[in-house]
Amino acid sequence: MAVLKIKENVYWVGVIDWNLRNFHGYSLADKGTTYNAYLVLDEKITLFDTVPEKFKLDLYHQIQHLIKIEDIDYIVVNHVEPDHSGALPFIIEKAKPEKIFCSTMGKKALLDHYHNPNWPYEVVNNETVISLGKKSIKFMETRMLHWPDSMFSFIPEDKLLISNDGFGQNIASTERFDDEIELELILAEAKHYYANIILPYSSIVQKTLENVQNAGWDIDMIAPDHGLIWRSHLDKVINLYKELSIQKLKHKAVIVYDTMWQSTEKMAKAIAEGLVSQQISVKIMSLKSYHHSDVMGEVVDAAAIICGSPTHNNSMMPLMADFLTYMKGLKPVGRIGASFGSFGWSGEAPKHIAKILEDAKFELPLEPLKVKNVPTHETLAKCKEMGKALALEIKKKLS
Repeated sequence: MAVLKIKENVYWVGVIDWNLRNFHGYSLADKGTTYNAYLVLDEKITLFDTVPEKFKLDLYHQIQHLIKIEDIDYIVVNHVEPDHSGALPFIIEKAKPEKIFCSTMGKKALLDHYHNPNWPYEVVNNETVISLGKKSIKFMETRMLHWPDSMFSFIPEDKLLISNDGFGQNIASTERFDDEIELELILAEAKHYYANIILPYSSIVQKTLENVQNAGWDIDMIAPDHGLIWRSHLDKVINLYKELSIQKLKHKAVIVYDTMWQSTEKMAKAIAEGLVSQQISVKIMSLKSYHHSDVMGEVVDAAAIICGSPTHNNSMMPLMADFLTYMKGLKPVGRIGASFGSFGWSGEAPKHIAKILEDAKFELPLEPLKVKNVPTHETLAKCKEMGKALALEIKKKLS
């Protein structure tokens, strides 16, 4: 993909990963992704972030389209995660920059990852201003958004915020800007990204948005390290982050389940009927069909999560255990939870699910529901009543 000017003398020099589907080993990226790097041409030529090591030659040739790589004076490392710093040793070897700017934790992380104390590190903080000539850079540490080293870089002359993983999405495309692709798609991918990566740090998101406002930064473009660059719909993505960070919930329930001989699946559908009859939106998601990251994309704004599994070896099915472990780590708060499932002879799964939900601080207004073997008309009616009861709890919570 050709380099692209995004501001006067500021260029996108990143790469597109068309084939990526597994993002960092835990989340799906069914549309691929980009690794965005940015090059500023000024008296001090500056590169912001790099790309994974396997794409180092792609980045090298992108830069060479504009300048000789040895002309790079500065490198800014906003985030040390290997998809943004993997090519850094190669670029440093070729460019021999005067300085590498990073946060305090960024320097520690670079030493831990690349073990080279001789690089020309210069630690920056929220008070640092670096002159590049006609342009300058201000910095803001954003620790745990989503790594300890993370920081924003702001070029005030261009009203440009380079936000590392913040406001990112996993979308591989030849288009670079948010007004070149359907906005609904971009926001959906930004929501999925938030749900699976940023959600545990929602309080930090709130503080960061406040800090940016208090800093008085006049921003008309946000350039993340993944996906599309925001130039026309900044208000939309900022509002999305505000809503997701306060965990604003909808009149919506996610029923996530695994099933062996479809008895638990029948229960899931009956519970959904009860919810829908009370005007609650429902998403039914079988873990055999939906990846846990896709489920979290729905959970992120749902008021209730209802989990079902048949009992297997005195516990729940493995996919349900996987999902509950994953969801618990992402720390959704303020949700209603419930559990259900079928069984043949022991029936422990719903109780074990409920214990995990309780430990994850879910509100559990109802007792776990279990049905022996194949549900009857009468037991499915109980499932439907469970759905209605949960609907009332949702309405009460959100009233």
